[in-house]
Amino acid sequence: MRIRDALGRKGNISVGLDVGTTKICAVVGEVSGSNACVTAIGSAPSTGLRKGVVINIESTVNSIKKAVKDAEAMAGLEIKSVYVGIAGGHIKGFESYGAVGIKGKEVKPQDVERAIDSASVVYVPLDREVLHVIPTEFILDGQDGIKDPVGMAGVRLEVKVHIVTGAVSSVQNLLKCCEKAGVDVIDIVLEPIASAAAVLTEDEKDLGAALVDIGGGTTDIAIYKDGSLRHTAVLALGGNHFTNDIGIGLRIPVQEAERIKKKYGCAITSMVDEAEEMDVAGADKQVRKIPRKYIAEIIQPRCEELIELIKREIENSSPTLTGGLSGVILTGGASLLTGLDRLMEANLGLSVRIGMPEGIEANCASNSPLLQSNVNNPMYSTGIGLILYNMDGETVPNPELLGRINGDMFSGIFDRMKEWVRNLFGVNGNELRGKSRIPSSSGGTMRQRI
Repeated sequence: MRIRDALGRKGNISVGLDVGTTKICAVVGEVSGSNACVTAIGSAPSTGLRKGVVINIESTVNSIKKAVKDAEAMAGLEIKSVYVGIAGGHIKGFESYGAVGIKGKEVKPQDVERAIDSASVVYVPLDREVLHVIPTEFILDGQDGIKDPVGMAGVRLEVKVHIVTGAVSSVQNLLKCCEKAGVDVIDIVLEPIASAAAVLTEDEKDLGAALVDIGGGTTDIAIYKDGSLRHTAVLALGGNHFTNDIGIGLRIPVQEAERIKKKYGCAITSMVDEAEEMDVAGADKQVRKIPRKYIAEIIQPRCEELIELIKREIENSSPTLTGGLSGVILTGGASLLTGLDRLMEANLGLSVRIGMPEGIEANCASNSPLLQSNVNNPMYSTGIGLILYNMDGETVPNPELLGRINGDMFSGIFDRMKEWVRNLFGVNGNELRGKSRIPSSSGGTMRQRI
């Protein structure tokens, strides 16, 4: 949105809302040309989500309200619309392919759009909705590896796309929470894609890299190669599992387990001094000393389990990759766990680095040491990435999607089915009246690109 506020600032203001399992944060960014800076960050504990999915609307609404209110107070403006991130185990991604003939002597933007539309005609179950259709490669008259075919001469244009879908109910509940909190959702962005916009360099995207964002309830994965997104996945395992393991192992409250994890946690037992001890408060408030190595012995097996799942996802994406990956970029709050990057490097056989948000001007935040430290914190990679993803033009607001999900879900799906049949067979829409849906052999429905 374009604003000129009471403080005299003038520019494009973009707000990213990261609705996570452990925290909800609103990040306000000011975009000027190709530059962006963070002007405010508001954060609140999240108690209404589990593994990235809303399980308590009232709690989630209250957390969103607090995060937005804190961001408004710091930025000195009123927030009315946001780009919201989505994650959770319900997210699925898959590849698709489409091809069209070129009508003129050269490829026009309309031809590219038709090719993407062709690739987007896929079978999608009734309880799922398409969130993203991302072109990964164009092929013109057999020549592959083309990123932008507009203006090139040819007769046949093919495109490979990566399609991301989510459960309609989960998306609907997330939108309801934002609506009840008093903010409009401009668009929904898959969180690992947003995080990648904040922490991955162009060289890493070209050479091949896996972005692993470990949050409280989920671990989000986005794999890039040759500058394009090739694979996405969301694992229902995150930093909260480390905390729960500590709480059960030491028989202490969750709050104390979280404190111990952040202060004393380590992913590799050999990195901890045998003689080092720490104070632990039990449920009875009695403080006792235990060896710090106990914590590492509890955490390491869970870290190895998570790394094995990440390794499996990277291997699953290998058919779409050539030459392998150059490395793994680790981000998210749980990436700060001591030794996790070293353990992952040893188990994956790839170089691993901690990814901090990049592409944000630090001088905008220099007047606030607290804001400056947050901008450079991997905990806020997704929120900052939502701003950068919007600025780069990688996402286009999709009011049709938001309107469909906020409205009558099944009515909207039925309307699209009638339109598809009319276009394909020339059937009058009245002939479909009274029928619930068009069945398909795969148990889903064929729908056009959103």
